Amino acid sequence: MDTVTLARAFFGTSLAFHIIFATLGIGLSAMVFLSEVIHKWKNDNDYAIMAKRWTKTVAILLGVAIPSGTIVAVQLSLLWPGFMKIVGQVISVPFQIEIFAFFLEALALSIYVYAADRLRPSMRVLAVLLVHIGAAASAVLITSANSWMNTPAGFDMRPDGTVYNVAPWKAFFNPSFWDAAYHVVVSALMTGSFAVVSVAAYKLLKARERKKEASFHKKALLLSLTVAFLMSLLTAVSGHGAAQNLHQYSPEKLAAAEGLFKTQRYAPLAIGGVVDPQTHDLKFAVEIPYFLSFLAGNRFDTEVKGLYDFPEETWPPFYTHVLFDTMVGIGMLLLLLAATGLYYWWNHVRKRGKPFPPWLLWTLVLSGPLSMLGIEFGWIFSCSGRQPWTIYGYQKTVEAATRAEHLGVLFVLFTSVYLLLCVMVVIVLRSYFKRNPLKKDFDRFAAYS
Repeated sequence: MDTVTLARAFFGTSLAFHIIFATLGIGLSAMVFLSEVIHKWKNDNDYAIMAKRWTKTVAILLGVAIPSGTIVAVQLSLLWPGFMKIVGQVISVPFQIEIFAFFLEALALSIYVYAADRLRPSMRVLAVLLVHIGAAASAVLITSANSWMNTPAGFDMRPDGTVYNVAPWKAFFNPSFWDAAYHVVVSALMTGSFAVVSVAAYKLLKARERKKEASFHKKALLLSLTVAFLMSLLTAVSGHGAAQNLHQYSPEKLAAAEGLFKTQRYAPLAIGGVVDPQTHDLKFAVEIPYFLSFLAGNRFDTEVKGLYDFPEETWPPFYTHVLFDTMVGIGMLLLLLAATGLYYWWNHVRKRGKPFPPWLLWTLVLSGPLSMLGIEFGWIFSCSGRQPWTIYGYQKTVEAATRAEHLGVLFVLFTSVYLLLCVMVVIVLRSYFKRNPLKKDFDRFAAYS
């Protein structure tokens, strides 16, 4: 494996590990906020217990997100020195502000965790809201740098690589910033809510004979399903804006995502299939006539550029189409699962008093892991679809990567550390909730009532 490929695999593994904890930090903090608001509104202790227990999870996940995020930041300089040379001159602003966003998240979480019992309900709600704002702001700020890599703005570059005419805020609010920021936040909210759906569905399966616990988990499931459905819908809607952004600023990426080689009007949307690298045909795909043109320009006769319009050396890898289809497919499946769960609750649980059937609960258990896979495939698509560029149109990946040797040893060591941390997170979470069963929280809140 050459140095550039190894650097990409090394950094990609680190980012894939960190992104799960960062994403859950956004989504779960929002769920804590909502449960606090509902508790204040309904004066139902079950929602206060949800907030307390979910907060412990957020705190444990943040304990892993901090070091893994630090590793990713350090690796940017170590693995991509050519990239950081340009970043430091053009778009260092979001990295600097992100530190303050993290401080806000960590400080507010500390206040909420250690002083919640001493705060008025309204101040408790404010504290957890600040946790969510800090987590979301941190993600949006980092997303600004990523979107800038896809649609660079705010600078010019001479043939010798000298950067001039730098406008940091123009770089920050680059052409794809708003679409990317919106998509990252709503997909994180979707992932966090589906994580709760998974746990609530599993616990409901195990607590059918314990009415008080079953009622608690049913409330958690309904709340998380509602948020999951809304965020899945918003995430799907964001795909339209993303397609138009790709059409305008990254046409090669859109063409690779759809396996489109010839420029055409009334372009079909290809679902499934694989690209034959020899014949440049998209095989086994199901096509929806004219729909790609409509997504790209709100008109069925919109002209969509194919890969043949660009030099072959700048084509993204053909597996981009599989990544894109997998990401979209998972998103649509999650939307369907959330809609099915809410439909069954409305028509059978609420109206007829029937319990959720085991087959539906087991299916919902899978939704959390599926949503995390969707996040991973989305980020891989975003970065792989930009290849061979690190900064689209300005700097290729081979120019940005380190020339250092022996990356393979570090790659193996860090991957081992990530696997160890994953195991430790599971052990710590299981240990905490085993020592603090739900009945203990019921008794505690009953004593205060």
